[in-house]
Amino acid sequence: MRGVDLSHLGTPVGPMVRVDGGFAHRTYRLDTDRGSFAVKELNLDDRRRTSPVEDVLRFERAAFAAGIPMPEPISAGPRTLVHRWVVGERVPEAPVSRAFAFEIGEILARLHALDVPWDDMTVEEPAPRDWPELAERAVATGQPWAGELTDHVETFLAIADLIDTCERPGPAVLSHRDIHPWNLLAREGRPVVLDWELSGTLDLSAELGSTALSLAKGPGFDDVEPDVFRSVLDGYVAGGGTLPASGPSWFVSMIGGWSGHTRWNILRCLTDVETGTGPDLALSHEVVRDGVHGLPDLFGRLPELETALLRR
Repeated sequence: MRGVDLSHLGTPVGPMVRVDGGFAHRTYRLDTDRGSFAVKELNLDDRRRTSPVEDVLRFERAAFAAGIPMPEPISAGPRTLVHRWVVGERVPEAPVSRAFAFEIGEILARLHALDVPWDDMTVEEPAPRDWPELAERAVATGQPWAGELTDHVETFLAIADLIDTCERPGPAVLSHRDIHPWNLLAREGRPVVLDWELSGTLDLSAELGSTALSLAKGPGFDDVEPDVFRSVLDGYVAGGGTLPASGPSWFVSMIGGWSGHTRWNILRCLTDVETGTGPDLALSHEVVRDGVHGLPDLFGRLPELETALLRR
């Protein structure tokens, strides 16, 4: 990681090692005479939207001081985010325990109650509608998922309509915005929240719905466990939060974020260039395959999910 001064972390006792994973950026472990650190190299070339690092660091420090289970934030710079290394087990993409889900709900309530200045009010951009053009380019370049994307172009355009027209009832809350299994560790069976760089403001129903659904399901939508979903909501209420009204807005953040992430990886795959930052090209192809299959499935199941999960 050239040109980045990490001397404030101490004297290295070994080489910095890249950690597997990373859907947008790259993370390394650095061991020094002052401890172990997670050093995240931000993808500045073609990254998805991230919040200003200084705002994120201030929010993280407030959350850490409030006792939110998370890595200690150390520093933030134009190209890197640094946290104390945390040992824990990865959380698989499968329904979590009800106790784990309940604690995540409590964590969300505590985060939403923090009084932290936030200069960057998150404004959602219109949903992209260039899916026909992307499908044509995918076919022309022989992408392995081109046929499935072509078959679902009209569905992706309908998803864009939903994202742009779905009413957000509010309130908007300052939160992590990205609590999913891949951004969590389990330490002695309890959650640790990682990867805060997408922090910002979000409609409360969207925050609760995307978090609860991701913790209640496996890789697809055939094994969603309503009791796990509702345990997140029970934890939120127990933590002092108030639930918003039921409606499609609960799932629009998940489908919008997944759609945008899929499109971003499509663009990376179309270049067919292995970049020096962000995910490897093989991971981008995996993300695209999951998206072109899973997004139409999720979109088609929205009425079913709303009935099954939000009925109280």
